[in-house]
Amino acid sequence: MSRDTVSSLPPIPGVRERRLVGVNGLSVRILEAGYETPGRPAVLLLHGFPEMAYSWRKVMGPLALAGYHVIAPDQRGYGGTTGWNEADTASFRTHAYARDALGIVSALGLSSVAAVVGHDFGSMIAAYCTLVRPDVFRSLVMISFPFDGPPTIPFDTADAPRPPTPVSLDAQLAALSPPRRDSMAFFASPEANADMLHAPPGLHAFLRAYYHVKSADYAGNHPHPLSTGSAAELATLPTYYIMDRGVGMAATVAPDMPSPAAIAANLWLSKADLEVYAHTYARTGFQGGLNWFRCHTGDIGRTEIELFAGRTIDVPAGFISGTADWGTYRKPGALERMRTKTCTRMKGVQLIEGAGHWTQQEQPDSFNAVLLDMLT
Repeated sequence: MSRDTVSSLPPIPGVRERRLVGVNGLSVRILEAGYETPGRPAVLLLHGFPEMAYSWRKVMGPLALAGYHVIAPDQRGYGGTTGWNEADTASFRTHAYARDALGIVSALGLSSVAAVVGHDFGSMIAAYCTLVRPDVFRSLVMISFPFDGPPTIPFDTADAPRPPTPVSLDAQLAALSPPRRDSMAFFASPEANADMLHAPPGLHAFLRAYYHVKSADYAGNHPHPLSTGSAAELATLPTYYIMDRGVGMAATVAPDMPSPAAIAANLWLSKADLEVYAHTYARTGFQGGLNWFRCHTGDIGRTEIELFAGRTIDVPAGFISGTADWGTYRKPGALERMRTKTCTRMKGVQLIEGAGHWTQQEQPDSFNAVLLDMLT
């Protein structure tokens, strides 16, 4: 099926699907709720990987009932949004996504949104939206991944001796026994797309296993703060984050495929919901989304991001995650730096019981209550 042959999503009560043409070179599919009443405060929801706007299906109705105009796009490289070229890796850098978000707001005739809410890599995009255009994105809620600020630039080095080149984290992980690899580096690698798209058990089974191991349903998730961030300490994380070197993501998660009984009992990700994701990724592949990881872990987007070194986020900000989500602590010290330094108007950090990485899908009632409290 052609990437441009986009089928509609299953109906979601109170939510409409529409298309915005000419947004930063894209034709963007959005889901929209609470649009019937003009003048409502708007909330922009930015999904993570490997997801799409559909991941907000349990959030949009309650936000609309609370009086918000809710907008959830399929981001660049995902779902029903078209016009992107996966061969143009640089077009997937963080600021391109932030520019997309600005274009969506503008296309809808809005001068600002009350909040931008981002999950997973969308948390990074949402944070940069507020960093760069706080006049447009008036508050921020990050989910799963805390944002600890732009990278720093070396200071007062003109007359200082040149420091030795540090050993890269990738090399440190490779030197362990057995050798390991950060999943971020795997997602940035040339083999990642084919590994997941053509997983031996099939795409549907791969996604079921991947969503499972990062959820609260997986018994191996017991996240806690890391003290040093050394390669040896990082290697204590589950293998879906710090992988066995030479083993792809499909083979990493396959042994933890839930049983048929567990799948049947899953109330947060039904077979029909999973089929929406599987059908979509069979059409688009993963490479568009994976290109952001190439930019984020490499040199393509780093210099552009460093332009904002030293800047803080000065709009009201909050952070939500699940108690079983390792994403909260995967970058050592990031949560505390976000709370005490990066965000100058931090409203709070809330960890939701019974939720893993897919917080708003796993525990929507608790999530919606916390989110609405942070939006007020």
